[in-house]
Amino acid sequence: MPERFARARLRRGAVCAALALVLPLRALAQPMGLPSMGSAADAELPPALEQMLGDAIMEQGRRDPTYISDPDLDQYLTAMGRKLVAGAPGGGTHHITVFGVRDPQINAFTLPGGYIGVNSGLLVSAGNESELASVLAHEIGHVVQRHIARGMTQQSQNTGVIIASLVGALLAGLAGSGDLAVGVAAFGQAAAIDRQLGFSRQAEQEADRAGFEMLRKAGYDPRGMVQMFSMLMHASSLNEGKGGGAYTSTHPLSIQRMSDIQNRVSELPPVHHHDDPQFWYLRAKLRVLQAVSRQERDDALLQLRQETTQGSAVQRSAAWYGIAYGYWEAGSYAQAAEALGKSAQDPSVVPETAVLAARLANSQGQADEALRVARAGWQRWPHSQGVAVALVDVLRQARRDDEAIKFVEPCIRQWPKFAPLYRLRAQSQERLGQKVQARRSMAKYYELTGSLSTAVEQLRQARDLTTDFYVQSELDAQIRDLRQRLDTERHLLERFKKSN
Repeated sequence: MPERFARARLRRGAVCAALALVLPLRALAQPMGLPSMGSAADAELPPALEQMLGDAIMEQGRRDPTYISDPDLDQYLTAMGRKLVAGAPGGGTHHITVFGVRDPQINAFTLPGGYIGVNSGLLVSAGNESELASVLAHEIGHVVQRHIARGMTQQSQNTGVIIASLVGALLAGLAGSGDLAVGVAAFGQAAAIDRQLGFSRQAEQEADRAGFEMLRKAGYDPRGMVQMFSMLMHASSLNEGKGGGAYTSTHPLSIQRMSDIQNRVSELPPVHHHDDPQFWYLRAKLRVLQAVSRQERDDALLQLRQETTQGSAVQRSAAWYGIAYGYWEAGSYAQAAEALGKSAQDPSVVPETAVLAARLANSQGQADEALRVARAGWQRWPHSQGVAVALVDVLRQARRDDEAIKFVEPCIRQWPKFAPLYRLRAQSQERLGQKVQARRSMAKYYELTGSLSTAVEQLRQARDLTTDFYVQSELDAQIRDLRQRLDTERHLLERFKKSN
């Protein structure tokens, strides 16, 4: 497992392309007069096209080992992002999705379509929840100010090459050629030429101020932004010339920016924000997850052991949880169970502990105990996507697929856009011989993850497997709708390509 992630870190794959993708967009975000795509109203990247670009990049990014596919983390980060964006002007109109990337560098980045990536190193380095929220608020500031959308319509020699490469790859992806990953990776390589450039000073200050207001309105401590800026500037100076300071290389900090935020904080009364316990548990898990070698994992466990004697009861409990997670991941189940027992001795319990307890019992062949723990966890946290997925996994591994499907149905009603549920339902349906339903479920999964051509293929297969006229009619209508969406996206891309 560690070797797999080491290779992934070297080649970076699609997520790396996404990381690199944001750099030229930021480099291009110094407006010098915006070109038109045919009318003054199109001076910025049209929202529909921007969303499509982000969806396509994320479709590839989710396949890379450095993408952290963790429901608990996704739900926590996206909830934080949406809480923050609610305080922005027109906050309800901005769609924000936050995800994690397995990378120890302190970094965060924004993609088209409101996608925001957070490196594991940023969360691990954050001293409290407000510090993490301050960086996320700054990134959301770039989204609401449409800095990327404006930057992508800049006309220059570099942008022409980059846009042509990206649009060509996306058009190939819409055709179902499978070339999208290669195209996006090539785009990421082209992006590296301007790695040293970031947003303009004005754009960075706009994002600071918008982020500061979001941070304040959401109830976080605005001092977290000052603390995080100080830490980032210190890390940048220590790593100068060593390839470090990733965040400051794309978000150049300055004394002027720091002073501006300090002055704003000084005008506010003190804020005493209470961190969500989940912050500490996810932080502990990511400390282990970002390790790609045995030595790094051992170092992470050593650091967590030191944290078991420091801080609040919640922080100590989270450290023991992180140790348990590390041992479980390494297959040392007895040690994992011992550490998890010490975590449970402290007063704070979060969904992550139930998920790990269920998975640990399953790994030890204790199917009944795994099911008991997962069901108890769901009874306590009926709004946790992580617990829901864990319970379905336990039911499926016990070959109780009928129960798994019955459980998934109300979960899908609660989270209709949570794609993993459709894939899990499809797996149980396939095992029960429900082949048409399984392909319809997989079609929905692919639709939600942005792979429309694959979704169409799944629906075609479902149609070929049934002779029911009414079912065939429903499938025909779904296929027609998806094809229309593909045609619309192709038209938008071709129009954008001609305008550049």
